[in-house]
Amino acid sequence: MSSKQKSVFQRRIFWDVDFDKLDYDRRANFIIERVFERGDVEDIRNCRRYYGDEKVSDALLNAKFLPLHTTYLAAAVIDRPLTDFRCYKPRQSNPGHWTY
Repeated sequence: MSSKQKSVFQRRIFWDVDFDKLDYDRRANFIIERVFERGDVEDIRNCRRYYGDEKVSDALLNAKFLPLHTTYLAAAVIDRPLTDFRCYKPRQSNPGHWTY
């Protein structure tokens, strides 16, 4: 068991998993990505307090996929350019279909 005190995230962020069995240390990257994708400002603050900015930055920069709006938010929060994000590069090489 971790000596860290569990931060209080909203159950609504983790609606599709068993919230009570969520291991904050083993599933850190999943939790960080999910909090940035679906959490509010207070959830993001709690996440940064619990994991620290270095762990949060590492998880976000190395995420295989983040929605575009989450990538922009993460870039602003951790003060890094979009091009540093692993998930941003494939999106640029495959921009999608043109709408006619």
